[in-house]
Amino acid sequence: MKKPIFKGAGVAIITPYTDDGINFSELGRIIEDQIAGGTDAIVITGTTGESATMTDAEHRATIKFAVDQVKGRIPVIAGTGSNETAYAVELSQYAEKVGADALLVVTPYYNKCTQKGLIAHYTTIADAVHIPIVLYDVPSRTGVSIATETYVQLAKHPNIVAVKEANGDLSKILRLRAAVGDDLVLYSGNDDQILPILSLGGQGVISVLSNVAPKATHELCQAYFDGDVKKASDMQIQYADLIDALFCEVNPIPVKVAMRKLGYAAGPLRMPLCEMEPEHERKLEAALRNHGLIK
Repeated sequence: MKKPIFKGAGVAIITPYTDDGINFSELGRIIEDQIAGGTDAIVITGTTGESATMTDAEHRATIKFAVDQVKGRIPVIAGTGSNETAYAVELSQYAEKVGADALLVVTPYYNKCTQKGLIAHYTTIADAVHIPIVLYDVPSRTGVSIATETYVQLAKHPNIVAVKEANGDLSKILRLRAAVGDDLVLYSGNDDQILPILSLGGQGVISVLSNVAPKATHELCQAYFDGDVKKASDMQIQYADLIDALFCEVNPIPVKVAMRKLGYAAGPLRMPLCEMEPEHERKLEAALRNHGLIK
């Protein structure tokens, strides 16, 4: 079995912005609170971090800041994916240079390459670095899904060690596990499927929920690993309302708003993302209140 980069709950962490840049002091506070809450890994500059609207300089600075802040206490996984292979290679090499423990590389978006193109894209990146790569399959956002046969080919590369599956199709994930076995470590990319994916041999989750409930997200995974399936099941069900609220509008709109309500200076959303509709914000507040996260 390829070695898991982490086991448990890795937070797909937000990026707190100001009107003209990144609020690094607040990002440091959020990282420290995540570590104190039991988070098992920091996933920086991913979808939830609004990396699609970062400048290249901001992207690089945020990765380096996270690595320097964490200081090796838990793994830092840097989102370095792009729909331009050459840029993904460049950014991945930078993340490795500044000390990231692993890379999260989303499928190329918009240009919608073929499966042959996916193999060439990921192999080129994996050949250019010496740290583990987590494939990121999220077809609802990218328009491209990694086929089972493609996973089989990519799993042969020693640097391609894991996949964050956010396709929502448990049947496809079952077939992925049957095809590659332990040659790819499996992480859930959906908070409403943490327990189902753990039951299929998953090693954890890359989680939006963990931004607001790091302890609970970690404990859900740990309960399963400890053999307390009932507790894990109960927690998955218990947090369904909050998970639904965090995805009632496109991620990361709700979680950024939630983090503000928890007292963090999460700052503005970057356009074209915009503020929540009032009825959705009320739903989010109710869920946060239900779990004792706000009064």
